[in-house]
Amino acid sequence: MDYLELADLLLPNVEKTPEYYRTLYPKRNLKPNAMVTRYAPSPTGFQHLGGVFAALISERLAHQSGGIFYFRVEDTDKKREVAGAIEDSTDTLRDFGINFDEGVVDSSTEKGAYGPYKQSDRIEIYHAFVKSLIKKGLAYPCFCTEEDLDKTRKIQQELKINTGYHGKWAIHRNSSLDEIKIELAKGTPYVIRLRAPEESGKRVICNDLIKGTISMPQNDQDIVILKNNGIPTYHFAHAIDDHLMGTTHVIRGEEWLSSVPIHLQLFEMLGFTPPHYAHIPTIMKMDGTSKRKLSKRKDPEISMSFYKSQGYPFLSVTEYLVNLINSDFQEWRYANENEPCTSFKITLENMSKSGALFDILKLNDISKNVIASMDATTVYKLYLDWAKNYDADFAKELIENEEYAKNIFNIERENDKPRKDFVKWLDVKDHIEYFFDDLYKSSLESGLNFPDHIPIKQVEKVLTSYLDVYNYSDDNDTWFATLKKLSLELGYAKNARTYKKNPDLFVGQLSDVATIVRVALTNRTQTQDLHEVMQVMGKKRVIERLGQNF
Repeated sequence: MDYLELADLLLPNVEKTPEYYRTLYPKRNLKPNAMVTRYAPSPTGFQHLGGVFAALISERLAHQSGGIFYFRVEDTDKKREVAGAIEDSTDTLRDFGINFDEGVVDSSTEKGAYGPYKQSDRIEIYHAFVKSLIKKGLAYPCFCTEEDLDKTRKIQQELKINTGYHGKWAIHRNSSLDEIKIELAKGTPYVIRLRAPEESGKRVICNDLIKGTISMPQNDQDIVILKNNGIPTYHFAHAIDDHLMGTTHVIRGEEWLSSVPIHLQLFEMLGFTPPHYAHIPTIMKMDGTSKRKLSKRKDPEISMSFYKSQGYPFLSVTEYLVNLINSDFQEWRYANENEPCTSFKITLENMSKSGALFDILKLNDISKNVIASMDATTVYKLYLDWAKNYDADFAKELIENEEYAKNIFNIERENDKPRKDFVKWLDVKDHIEYFFDDLYKSSLESGLNFPDHIPIKQVEKVLTSYLDVYNYSDDNDTWFATLKKLSLELGYAKNARTYKKNPDLFVGQLSDVATIVRVALTNRTQTQDLHEVMQVMGKKRVIERLGQNF
C-alpha cells in the first residue's frame, strides 16, 4: 500500500502539516506545576449544575496554580446545536464568577493566542493530522453504510461477541489501494477510521487524580475520526485541541471514564503526551433512603435556570459548590468568615470518590449567610437586578424609592449578628412589602391580623394612647422605655412570667402592646426590629398607620 498516495487521494487540498501547527501553537511559557485547564461544552443544550461544577473545579485549579483556564466550544455536531447555547454558557460562567483567560466570548468573538476556540473553525487543523495518520498507515477510509454496520452488529449479537468495527469485522481495514480507488471513482461516501493496534488482551492504566489507578482493556475498535462530511468526531478533535492548546489537566464527569482507553490511544498514535485526567463523581441526591443521580427529568435544581428564577445569589451557589468539591471547606469557612470562597484552595485528592450529595437545605443555609454578609447597597442592587426579570412591578417600586429601599435592607444589618431573613431573592418581597403603602393597603383587604385574644377595644385604646407618647426622635432604649411605661399604665404585665403568675390582675403583657403596634404598622405579628422598622418608615407614615380607624 502506498500510504502517501492514499493520503493525497483522500485529502488532496490539505498542504499544511502537523509540524506547521505545532509551530503555530508553541508550548506555553508558564511556571512549573501551573495547570492549563479548560471547560469545553457542546452547544447542544443549556447549562446545568454538573457543567458549572466541572467548570468551577477547572477554573480554581488553574488559577490557584498560576495557570490558564480557557473556554472551548465543541460544536462539531451542528445538527443538534441549540441557538443561544454558546451565550448561555459564557453568561453562566461569568454570572458564577468563573472567569476564563482565553476562549469563546460569545458566538462571534474570541480572545487568546491559541484559537480558534470553536471546533467548527478548526477543521483544516484536524485534516492535517488525519492526513498525517493516513500517511503513516494509522488511518484508512471505510465505505460501510449504516445498513452494513447494522447487519454486522446483529450477527455479532447472535454470536454473543463484542460488537463493533474491529478485527475481521473491520472489512475495509485491509482494502488495497486499487479497491479504494474503485470506491472513490464511484463516489461512494466514506469515513476515516483509526487503525487500532491488533494486540489482544492488553490493558490500559490510567492514574486518575480522583479515582486513583484504573485498569481497563485497550481499545480494539477502529473508531471513526473523520465523518463523511469532513467533520471530525469528538474523540479525535478533542485530542488535537488539548495538545495544541497545551492542556495539562482534563477535569470532566465520570461518564467519560469509559472513553479513557480511546483517548489515551489517540494521544499515543498522534505522538502526543496525554494530559492528566480527573473524573468527577456524579452529583447525587437522596431519594427516600437511597441515593440517585440528579435527573434532568425529575430535579429542577439541576438546571441553572432554577437558581436564576428562584433568585439564589450566584455567590451562594458558587460557595455551595465549593463546599461540595471539598468537605473541609466548611472548617475553613468558620476560620475565615470574611474571605471570599475563592480564597479556599481546592484539592482533587479531597474530593469524594463516590459522588457529592446535593442538599437544598445546606444550600439555603449557605445562601442565608451569604446574603446576611452583604451590605444594604449590594442587596438592593442584586435584588433589583433579579426583580427586573421576575417582578417588574416591584422593581419599579424599588427604583422609585431607592433610598427608602436601601434603608429597609439595612435594618438589623450593621451589627455583629445580621438578621438572616433572606434565603434567595424570591423571598424578599414577602418580608418587606408592608413598607410600601399600596402593598400594605392591599394586605388590609382581608383585615388586620391582631391577635384573637386581644379585644378590639383594647387595640384602639393602646394605639390611641401610644400616639400620645410616640416620638420619632427617640433612640431604641428611650423608645422601649416609653412603650414599657405605657404598657404598665394601661394595666399590662411587664413580662410573661409576671403575667402567668397572676393573669387575672392584668389586661395582658408587654409583648401584647408591642404586637398591637407592630400589626397596626405592618399587618404582621412578626417583623424585623420594631424600632428600626418605625425609623425607616418615617414619622408621617407611622402616625398615619397608627391613627387609622380600626
